[in-house]
Amino acid sequence: MKNRLITSLFFCVASAAAIAQGYPNKVIQLQVPFAPGGTTDIIARTIAEPLGKALGQTVVVVNKAGGGGVVGANETAKAVPDGYSLGIATVSTTAANPAINTKIPYNPITDFSPIINIAATPNIIAVHPSFPAKDYKAFVAEVKRSPGRYSYSSSGTGGIGHLQMELYKSLSATFITHIPYRGAGPALNDTVAGQVPMIFDNLPSALPFIKDNRLVPIVVAAPQRLAVLPNVPTFKEVGLEPVNRMAYYGIYGPKGLPKEVIDKVNAGVRKALEDPAVRKRIEDTGSLIIANTPEQFAAQIKAEFDVYKKVVTEQKLTLD
Repeated sequence: MKNRLITSLFFCVASAAAIAQGYPNKVIQLQVPFAPGGTTDIIARTIAEPLGKALGQTVVVVNKAGGGGVVGANETAKAVPDGYSLGIATVSTTAANPAINTKIPYNPITDFSPIINIAATPNIIAVHPSFPAKDYKAFVAEVKRSPGRYSYSSSGTGGIGHLQMELYKSLSATFITHIPYRGAGPALNDTVAGQVPMIFDNLPSALPFIKDNRLVPIVVAAPQRLAVLPNVPTFKEVGLEPVNRMAYYGIYGPKGLPKEVIDKVNAGVRKALEDPAVRKRIEDTGSLIIANTPEQFAAQIKAEFDVYKKVVTEQKLTLD
């Protein structure tokens, strides 16, 4: 029995080494767990072609929407660990949704092989122009003056906009009612129309409305003030550094992905990001280039999951 076990282990190691040595020798699928058109899809399509050139094989983007990103993420988790089926990792699929949904069919920490965080996007609280406050100090004073009077929209229950706003509420001792939508688009439309007074959203989708003066920016989650919004403070500046968390867009594969494959894809993304045109297309979405190591990205995923799991517990959040 012992000899059989050793033989089996030897063949597994040899097989993984063989996969890695010839990798890649066919088309690679990069799965986006959301519909086309959003920030996740934009970044995936921006990186796919130059990554393919760096690896010497075509990288095809495949959209697999459903369940707030869970359907596509689960397909990546259950894929053969040979490097030909990779996925885009987001905060919603690896942290926010798993933190609140006990029926998620995968473990965000153990069922994936993190490869690289391509970029991170600031998130923002913005209000309708009719809202009585136009800056953060007046905003927080207003919501504290009238607890429960105001509501906020998000892309849906369990998404980053929902849980990050709940984190904000818990730390700022404010009470604002959550109005979930089926996507950022409908949430933005109703906020811009004045049906909901505020939204917590990714900056790329909210920014056009801010530029058109149809939304007023209040506070942003970013490492420092943004050049495009120089008068808007970060959460760190207003004393709420734990909320200063950006959305990430990375690449991961199923667990058991050979280290050599992980390293090749990581190096390929880094090579792709050396092109100023590629960097500009990503940065034009309002995102910041990250390009970290697999170990750093794994630690980031774990840290985000832990943060939002704590939010769910402390705020007693459920999907119902």
